[in-house]
Amino acid sequence: MATDRRAGTGTNQEAVRRHNLGTLLRHVHRAEQVSRAELTSVMGLNRSTIAGLVGELESLGVIERGVPAGGRRGAGRPSAGVALTDQGPYVIAVDLGVDRVSVARIGLGGTVQQRNRAPIEGVAEAWQVGSSVATLIRGVVEDAPASAPLVGIGISVPGLIRRSDGLVRLAPNLEWHDVSFGSIVLAALGLDVPISLANDADLGALAEHERGVGVGVDDLIYVSGNVGVGAGVISAGRRLEGAGGYAGEVGHLRFNPAGKPCHCGNRGCWETEVGAHAIAAAIRCPEDKVPQLGEVLDSFTEPTKELRVIGGHLGSGLASIVNAFNPQMVVLGGYFRALYTLVGAEVNRGLAERALPAPLESVTLSLPGLADDSVLFGAAEIAFEPLFVDPVAALGTALVDVRSRLAG
Repeated sequence: MATDRRAGTGTNQEAVRRHNLGTLLRHVHRAEQVSRAELTSVMGLNRSTIAGLVGELESLGVIERGVPAGGRRGAGRPSAGVALTDQGPYVIAVDLGVDRVSVARIGLGGTVQQRNRAPIEGVAEAWQVGSSVATLIRGVVEDAPASAPLVGIGISVPGLIRRSDGLVRLAPNLEWHDVSFGSIVLAALGLDVPISLANDADLGALAEHERGVGVGVDDLIYVSGNVGVGAGVISAGRRLEGAGGYAGEVGHLRFNPAGKPCHCGNRGCWETEVGAHAIAAAIRCPEDKVPQLGEVLDSFTEPTKELRVIGGHLGSGLASIVNAFNPQMVVLGGYFRALYTLVGAEVNRGLAERALPAPLESVTLSLPGLADDSVLFGAAEIAFEPLFVDPVAALGTALVDVRSRLAG
């Protein structure tokens, strides 16, 4: 029995050590450079333990000694800085839209090292899109340092993604049903690397919370306009996903019982009033320009009467979300960025008219701090997650010299 206890203690100690390694790396990832004293304070560990963790991460090639951070405070030398290495681990982030796909190689600290994009022509089969994604990935890793490890791929999809295995249950604007898109991409690449998929609005919320306008805000909702309407919810600092991963389909909340039919099969969904097709019809935008609605709205210098009405509908729908979730911040992403710039007064008025006074007092509407890259950075964050859970294990299975491994 004594042997079993000692083995269990050793196992637990190793698990704690790896957890602490990941936690420390996550702090440096968020800050890019931080002092050991700050790490000691925020992690609640003693200086020698922090020094040991820093030394191990240095030996793994993910951090290095930086310029002393914060300057001198009191007697003695200033605390040594901890910084990310230039040739450390990286991930591939994929932002899959309705009409285009964007791919980036992103290092720790959210550094975009290389990016590329390509259009999606018409309604494409999942294997065709997967082939395009693989081609873009080959391009962005072409000049990656041979010694830098690829730790994962993160993919954003505008649809319902099953949390347990990343299956795309439904991506209505891509006309996909029950598609294992992650497997398609890996097969096209000929690689075996961890791959994660999530809903685009969920990833927009995650990125804005981690390194955008919502840093320090633990109750945040990112409302995405990407042809359809969805929301990502951060509650008490954590992503709210629901039992299967399908939380946030706010575009299908009932808005007008006598309204237009929705593609989901119901009538009068909020999406039929503020979705891209509804806005395009109101401003007489050609159907083939619907996926670029944000750019079309950016060209307006003054709002039309129709856009003012839609702004009121947007505010009224946001009121239901504010009443239900009581967020501190609502971030308007996708084409809602351009719409709010044009008709912000109408949006605010619609929100004030429908929201309950108490939750209204604590909420702020905001534009994304990461502009059009919120979702792309969110895809990078989920790809990095295994590294923060267990850096030793993630780096032990990471791929180096990816260019030589890629299938032709």
